[in-house]
Amino acid sequence: MRNTLLTGLLLSTFLFSCGQSENANEATANTAETAEPNVYGSDFTEQNTLSVTQLQDAVSEQDSVKATVSGVIVESCQSKGCWMDVKLSDNSTMKVTFRDYGFFLPVENLEGKTVVFTGTAKREVISVDDQRHYAEDAGKSAHEIAAINTPREELRFVSDGVKIK
Repeated sequence: MRNTLLTGLLLSTFLFSCGQSENANEATANTAETAEPNVYGSDFTEQNTLSVTQLQDAVSEQDSVKATVSGVIVESCQSKGCWMDVKLSDNSTMKVTFRDYGFFLPVENLEGKTVVFTGTAKREVISVDDQRHYAEDAGKSAHEIAAINTPREELRFVSDGVKIK
């Protein structure tokens, strides 16, 4: 009886872990299989794409906005590829991060490239520590990092998918 219970427990554990492994492999395959080579995260259609100006106007009237947006990359994370800054119409930038660190961009220089991304935009107050962390990721000098000393409000975007043109 004891051997039967132990065998059943081991078989259940094996089947459960195989199912998890299969699901994990399936999820990895789904993100890796994209129609275009420069798509990161979830693939999406580019219908009803907003300009950064249209996005800024939309967010000024609401707490958050789900949108697909087109813009130009000013800077990106040189450490892991975990964020990018996109130029806004007033020459400031919007930090674009990737939902749940679900995907990353190449760490090569993406400055000046056109990008289309989909997800959610909202205004947030960014702490000094977070600003300094992003400055380190961007490869800023110790002097530039030390000069960051006040929180600031900015437009932020959490993306589900990115297409680099």
